[in-house]
Amino acid sequence: MAFLSEEITYHPKRPVFAPILANTMLSKVPGISGAGPSPEKTVFTPILDAELIADGRITSMPIRPNTPTGCPTPATITRAMMQLCGLAPFFINAGLEHPATTPTYHLCGEPGRDPRISDAVPMAGMLYQRGRELGAFLSRLSDMLVIGECVPGGTTTSLCVLRGLGYDARVSSSFIDNPHSLKEEIAGAVLQRIRDEGITEPLDIVAAAGDPMIPAAAGMVEGFSGEIILAGGTQMLSVAALTKARGVRLPKIATTIYVHDDPSANFREIAGAIGLSPVYVDPGFGETGHSGLARYCIGEVKEGMGAGGAMYLARALGHTGSMIRDAIMRTVEAYS
Repeated sequence: MAFLSEEITYHPKRPVFAPILANTMLSKVPGISGAGPSPEKTVFTPILDAELIADGRITSMPIRPNTPTGCPTPATITRAMMQLCGLAPFFINAGLEHPATTPTYHLCGEPGRDPRISDAVPMAGMLYQRGRELGAFLSRLSDMLVIGECVPGGTTTSLCVLRGLGYDARVSSSFIDNPHSLKEEIAGAVLQRIRDEGITEPLDIVAAAGDPMIPAAAGMVEGFSGEIILAGGTQMLSVAALTKARGVRLPKIATTIYVHDDPSANFREIAGAIGLSPVYVDPGFGETGHSGLARYCIGEVKEGMGAGGAMYLARALGHTGSMIRDAIMRTVEAYS
């Protein structure tokens, strides 16, 4: 299998890798997210992942960058790519419950609320506008913008948004066993509230059902004039669906084969309905001899913190698939 699903046609000179950090209170629902040691502590995951990528270690909690089964987190992969490419990530705080411990560009948003109870992102319009302004500013500095995300519970908010926008979506999960019934129960309650309140405008649907990352990223897509990549899986489909609904150009999406071919979701079908042809990376983790990385191949974690897009960016900057795998192995083994 080729490292990339398609040939790269654009090689940037001044890329920016920009992960958006945010929380949704849905991540605290037991069984929704595996991105953290416990449901309550999932809200810390974006902060800890940013520490790992920026500093090479997690400093604010005594934990290691692996899941309980020994699977390296996607932030480990992204860290390896930043080191390989000589890049510093540009972190964006769209709405965190706790202060970030690494430098971030703060959009002055709030953490996403539980959309079953009330509007999840009342400041969606403001986040969209500030995202657009930031995208326009970054256009003066960069010829390629790669937007990642770290939002535990974000596949569930994306499910709600995609359904609200008219797509019959099934989304991925960081768990091997996708908790479909729990996600469907939440989405059903959220969509009923949207119908009862007569919410139909795309950005209003995001305000009612989404998380802070979605409007911020969509605004950046509109504001940025150069080559733009959404680095992620089903969560980035909700961003693309919003840009389409607002009449904005469709961005490229780069993800991993583990999301693209996830049998528990319909990523390819929804991407096609939006009008996208995603590019995906096959890093060959099953061939590395590392038991933790091999767990990606059986459906654990799959993607996150822009890992797929970070590998795509490394390839666009001229690094071969073997160089990328070697860099990941060096980073993973450093934490063993």
